[in-house]
Amino acid sequence: MPEVRVDQAREYYRALDDHDYEALAALLAPAFVHDRPDMTLEGRERFVRFMREERPQKDTRHPIDGVFAAPGGGVESGGEDAGDVAVRGRLLAADGEPITAFVDVFTFDGDDVTRVDTFTR
Repeated sequence: MPEVRVDQAREYYRALDDHDYEALAALLAPAFVHDRPDMTLEGRERFVRFMREERPQKDTRHPIDGVFAAPGGGVESGGEDAGDVAVRGRLLAADGEPITAFVDVFTFDGDDVTRVDTFTR
């Protein structure tokens, strides 16, 4: 199961970078939540609409520096299951300049991504 979820996390970034919004939507649960430092987006359709139409920079890239999955499928944080896969990466502008470094923690329900919590620096 962890390998499948790692593949799904990688596909999430591929879909974002390639503007493949159908593939992105297919990964997400209907009640998907993206919580990031500047906003929280609730619902798969709302999130996909934001990524397709509203995000300030659409021609960005998300190079992945590391993907972490606990053997049991959960990432432990303070004794609570905070998610299933954590991804460390960078958000780059169209010209390759760094915008921010991030860690995204993916939470799953079965095969669906139900939540992504983003931490930046």
